[in-house]
Amino acid sequence: MIKVVFFGTPKIGVKSLEYLYNSEKIEIVGVVTQPDKPAGRGHKLSMPPVKEFAIANDIPVFQPKSIKKDLDVQNELKKLKPDFFVTFAFGQILSQEVLDIPKFETINLHASLLPKYRGANPIQRAIINGDKETGICTMITELGLDCGDVCLKEHIDITDTMNCMDLFEKISDMSPVLLEKTIIGLYENKLTPVPQCENGVCIANKLSKEEMRIDWNKSACEINNLIRGIYKSPSAYFTYNDKIIKVLEARVVDDCGKCGEFLKVTKEGVLVGCGKDCLLLLKVKPEGKGEMSARDWYNGLKK
Repeated sequence: MIKVVFFGTPKIGVKSLEYLYNSEKIEIVGVVTQPDKPAGRGHKLSMPPVKEFAIANDIPVFQPKSIKKDLDVQNELKKLKPDFFVTFAFGQILSQEVLDIPKFETINLHASLLPKYRGANPIQRAIINGDKETGICTMITELGLDCGDVCLKEHIDITDTMNCMDLFEKISDMSPVLLEKTIIGLYENKLTPVPQCENGVCIANKLSKEEMRIDWNKSACEINNLIRGIYKSPSAYFTYNDKIIKVLEARVVDDCGKCGEFLKVTKEGVLVGCGKDCLLLLKVKPEGKGEMSARDWYNGLKK
């Protein structure tokens, strides 16, 4: 059996962990994840989804605040004598001392077609930029930012209606098989990683709050891409009467009107003028309230 320690934290990594756990050729000997954090209205400590799966299946769990600094955890991982580390949305940077622990390599699952969108937000950036295609890669982890040799790639089409949550789910579904193929291929010396081409490198930086604010001077298509790209994560927004209005769903309409002006209310929603075409707001979340149709929100302003 190929011994693997899985590094991951959010829900997107659970399917991969479960798939590798059930693999006939792989043994998950440990899981490394982020510390429990307060969540919800009661701010109770909540376990990362990856930890929940590990505990349910009696897999040893390690939760260092910083894996680079926690020598005790590093020593415990050495005792497991892993062949590979696998990282998937772990949330911490690994040191060379950590990368040197496994017998073979540390494999990372990255949610883009490298070298495009190295960095923290490849899924969101691909949709925001209006890309029609993205993908996933397995790569050899090095100290630089997502710069290691690429093992395997899979392409994913981005449809006009796909939001970041849809793409998260697609990536979550496709990643397990790619990870298993990579691990087994490297272990059996049947896979040769390929260095990344430095042409076409771009960085998917974290989104600033200002980037999340809707600029009505942009085209309706650009604004809709932003809405889809950060759907509930954390959502594009505009302000009205000093309140933040998050936009969860919209549609581009071939029409014209003054930028940022509410042009009319239809059965479907509220039409807003943009730099090019118009945007029909369908679903919003006003500050301090739950999700609702844009039509109900707008009509409620008059009461």
